[in-house]
Amino acid sequence: MSPSRAILLVLAAACLFAGAAACVKGLEGGIPLAQVVLCRAAFALPVMLPLVWRAGGWVVLRTERPWGHVARILCGLVGMAGAFHGYATLPLASVSALGFTMPLFLTLLCVPLLGERIDLARLAAVLVGFCGVLIMLRPGMDGPGAAVDYAAVLVAAFAWALSMISIRWMGERGESGVSIVAWFAIGSSAVALVFALPVWVWPSAWQWLLLAGVGLISAAAQLLMTEAYRRGDTTLVAPFEYSGILWTTAMGLLLWGEAPDHWDALGVVVLVGCGSFIWRRGAGDKPLRN
Repeated sequence: MSPSRAILLVLAAACLFAGAAACVKGLEGGIPLAQVVLCRAAFALPVMLPLVWRAGGWVVLRTERPWGHVARILCGLVGMAGAFHGYATLPLASVSALGFTMPLFLTLLCVPLLGERIDLARLAAVLVGFCGVLIMLRPGMDGPGAAVDYAAVLVAAFAWALSMISIRWMGERGESGVSIVAWFAIGSSAVALVFALPVWVWPSAWQWLLLAGVGLISAAAQLLMTEAYRRGDTTLVAPFEYSGILWTTAMGLLLWGEAPDHWDALGVVVLVGCGSFIWRRGAGDKPLRN
């Protein structure tokens, strides 16, 4: 695959992820969070089935790392729930930008959990990146309610970092990528169902359309992103994931009149710069995805 095609795939995937985020926000809190997470997982299942079929069928579900999958599923669900809560309550661009704190958390967590080393340059980038977070949040400026919403997004980024570590841990021990994807799709659907049933609200036709969009668009975006990373150089394509901030800013502005102020813009620049540096140094992984 040519570098330009890999970049186009990443740009398209980032746009689709932004579209899925807009679908969540479009629900306007009318559907319980657990139900949204369930639909995200369940509607994505049909998209994942061809991957399982091509890999040899249900035999790919055989695993010797069940607890690794459990960790991946639970952390992934926390990540989805926190991100979806943020999409429903905060500007889309802010949630998208804060999602890119995931490589910062990942860089720090890889030291105690995977035994990796971190050089001073990457450590400095992490610290400056979190300064960008403080610039965006401006603690105390928006009241305690907003602080809780922002905290939920940061917890989601932290959970996704743990999820990425579990994926890396299983991959290093021979677990296939298809097995990891399939178990997450099935396991997250089952766990979300348990939490969704007690609070179930029957969606309207429009809400069903949005819920289906969350799952199907996210799954399609993940496939495009996976293909780009499978065929392209990571250090080349990774920085283009930050185009997601542009997509979410445009959608937030056009659909909900969300115009970021100069402090938000400065925080985004700091986060993007630090995240790109960490990517280039080889410490990053995929950012927060819903």
